[in-house]
Amino acid sequence: MRTMLTVWLLMLPTVVLAETAGPAASEAAQQAGAAHQFVKPNAEELKRRLTPLQYKVTQQNGTEPPFANEYWNNKADGIYVDRVSGEPLFSSLDEFDSGTGWPSFTKPLEPANIRERDDRGFFTHRTEVRSKLADSHLGHVFPDGPPPTGTRYCMNSAALRFIPKADLEKEGYGQYLKLFENKRSAVSNQHR
Repeated sequence: MRTMLTVWLLMLPTVVLAETAGPAASEAAQQAGAAHQFVKPNAEELKRRLTPLQYKVTQQNGTEPPFANEYWNNKADGIYVDRVSGEPLFSSLDEFDSGTGWPSFTKPLEPANIRERDDRGFFTHRTEVRSKLADSHLGHVFPDGPPPTGTRYCMNSAALRFIPKADLEKEGYGQYLKLFENKRSAVSNQHR
């Protein structure tokens, strides 16, 4: 009991700061310490923070329509993070046009932030992709991608938030700027 109280008291300033400073500060606080402090909000809070489609996709394993979603044709440099937790997931450097109408990537930016599991729904067998901390449904991975990995991470835009290269530092993802200092990889140039 004493340990729980101590942990709660240590977390109180972060919670109070996030609650009183508004949604932007709350998101920034989550991103800054996501790996160590993230606590998934309850369903009621998520319904307030997310659009109905974002909630359906991330929390109820939904799928958004192809070719009619936010990032299906995004060509900007930057990274994609989990819409709920802010976990870094994918880089535009590994993005390619799969022709499916959803953002597709050859590999995750941070493999440790991705969880894969069997999905046997809809009379088929696929591999579902979820975020580690928020357990958000992101999409599926298929073995039909381009070289060098041969994989296609087919993601729902509704599960992602794009951070443009120009905003990485201010959004708390400055460590990824170095990725964009080098010229795009041959894979990205061929398939974007």
